[in-house]
Amino acid sequence: MDRLANTVRPYAWGSTVAIPALLGEEPTGEPQAELWLGAHPGAPSRLDRGDGPRSLAEVIAEDPAAELGAEAVERFGPTLPFLLKVLAAGIPLSLQVHPDLAQARAGFAAEEAAGVPVEAAHRNYKDANHKPELICALDEFEGLCGFREPRATADLMAALGVPALAPLIERLRTEPAERALRETLAAVLGGDPATVAVTVKEVAEALDRALAAEPASPYAEAFAGYAYAAKHFPGDPGVLAALLLNHFRLQPGEAIYLGAGIPHAYLRGTGVEILANSDNVLRSGLTPKHVDVPELLRVVVFEPGDPKVLRPVPGSDGEELYPVPIDEFRLSRFTLTADGPQCRTDGRAAQILLCTEGEVTLTGARGETLVLSRGQSAYLPATGTDTGLAGPGVVFRATVTL
Repeated sequence: MDRLANTVRPYAWGSTVAIPALLGEEPTGEPQAELWLGAHPGAPSRLDRGDGPRSLAEVIAEDPAAELGAEAVERFGPTLPFLLKVLAAGIPLSLQVHPDLAQARAGFAAEEAAGVPVEAAHRNYKDANHKPELICALDEFEGLCGFREPRATADLMAALGVPALAPLIERLRTEPAERALRETLAAVLGGDPATVAVTVKEVAEALDRALAAEPASPYAEAFAGYAYAAKHFPGDPGVLAALLLNHFRLQPGEAIYLGAGIPHAYLRGTGVEILANSDNVLRSGLTPKHVDVPELLRVVVFEPGDPKVLRPVPGSDGEELYPVPIDEFRLSRFTLTADGPQCRTDGRAAQILLCTEGEVTLTGARGETLVLSRGQSAYLPATGTDTGLAGPGVVFRATVTL
């Protein structure tokens, strides 16, 4: 087992305090958005096996079968197929979707053939992989996810009393659901920028009025989320696109899974996130970055539905699992007490353990130990032997499903 040293990514939307608090460090005053744990080439974790710090990606590349397990390499390839993060949103992230695997492979191949540099701002596909993800709240976590039923969105828009929304409301009330959502999203993202900016301003003002006049309205939580986005992205057409989406709020320990084609945006909060190793993001607003509307409309899944909040399912030996429909990542949690029994994790595949509360002691098959305090993490290669966990503390476990 190896203690990990991890990189903090200072994206502009990051909280200035959440990750320093987790790590027990003083805030620098600068945003600290994501703590990366894994072997992603953009910021691989580092470990030291006695010959100095080395990249986890480099260690795995030298002997993938010994590090990841032969079965995992056969199924997922010779690299760690997931990235674990602590995500801390101080302001809203961009409204976005991720492609499925076939779309990612085709899009990447097409842009490679066209000679578009990977670092180009207008490039859509940075790699040939999909990017399903799961976010589990560490504190109250707020976001937008998936399309609301169109007629319900029409009622919500009508409650704002903004005349410029009338054509959208009519479409949402009269067209079949998929067509209504597709055409409405295309209209708000492809409209005249000056006209859209005026409408966004009117919507932002209407949201503020509605919240002041009817704080107990059934739309109040959603209105507050949209208003928060509008405050940080004035004039952005993504504010109008956001009105189409469900607002959600996770309590600590609750999670949400985001598959391909599902539009979403995280608004604020801190969570443990796990995702397939990919950088493929198609943005649809709340951002100064490139928005490719035709490609976005091709990838988005225009199906309404409520966000499905996940709560951990009790498993064996004290493990609580967040079930997802893919095998490339598997996230679980152990809540360990001082006087409780030692829990165990199997070592069939590589895993990363992250302590988020208290202090957790790991014990290997030969009796070796490693203590993780809050914010610390460890990499466990695929030894085929169990590792014991003892508290008091909370530890998240990231691995694959075999």
